[in-house]
Amino acid sequence: MATGKILLITGVSSGFGRALAQEALRAGHTVVGTVRSEAAMRDFTSLSETHAFARVLDVTDFDAIDGVVAEIEANIGPIDVLVNNAGYGHEGILEESPLSEMRRQFDVNVFGAVAMIKAVLPFMRARRRGHILNITSMGGHITMPGITYYCGSKFALEGISESLGKEVAPLGISVTAVAPGSFRTDWAGRSMARTPRSIADYDASFDPVRRAREEKNGKQLGDPVKAARAMLTAIDSAHPPAHLLLGSDALKLVREHLTALEYEFSQWEPVTVSTDG
Repeated sequence: MATGKILLITGVSSGFGRALAQEALRAGHTVVGTVRSEAAMRDFTSLSETHAFARVLDVTDFDAIDGVVAEIEANIGPIDVLVNNAGYGHEGILEESPLSEMRRQFDVNVFGAVAMIKAVLPFMRARRRGHILNITSMGGHITMPGITYYCGSKFALEGISESLGKEVAPLGISVTAVAPGSFRTDWAGRSMARTPRSIADYDASFDPVRRAREEKNGKQLGDPVKAARAMLTAIDSAHPPAHLLLGSDALKLVREHLTALEYEFSQWEPVTVSTDG
């Protein structure tokens, strides 16, 4: 057993989950990763004979989550850190995208994360310690056309994370919403679900955004390994942040968004305060 912490990370086969798992193992932590297949389980456990464990789990299999978490607690040890990393991006204009695709986006990105949280909280609460990291996105703070369902799911997870943090802070548990900018992961590649285009009226606003995303894919500024190290810094902190942006692009865009919000609030302040009394 490692002298470090036990991390439970969802979705460790690729992207941020894989990078964080590898860096955590290098730092001396024990990692339990969720994967989607037996082959992926064998691949992950090969990272370390003594400190890398895998469990086959789909985070939308809500009925299975409690049992998996209880088994990890019983057989591997107390979960110190939950990292809700499993998720994907949906690209599609809202009017063109069926509600079934929105449900799937929220099932994975929101309901799956919340189900994992609900499973670990009784154990963390009993110990009066623990840390939950929810991987959101700069798309949980800013928006752009064509990823409306995705932004909706990440805005939801940001709000859930912040409110949950206030609920559990008195119990010794920290919650951090980690919002990455553009990183060299497969988010915009094969991992992205795309709804076919059908309404020409949206071409002018959306097509340039799609082209820019496709051209940038694989050449994004962000390094997933450095993101992993940043997350480990937050995990190691005695006072972790409620919100952690990753990437200079995320910082720039979110700051610009906050400035624009403040300007609009000021412009409409007379109307806003006219409703009092």
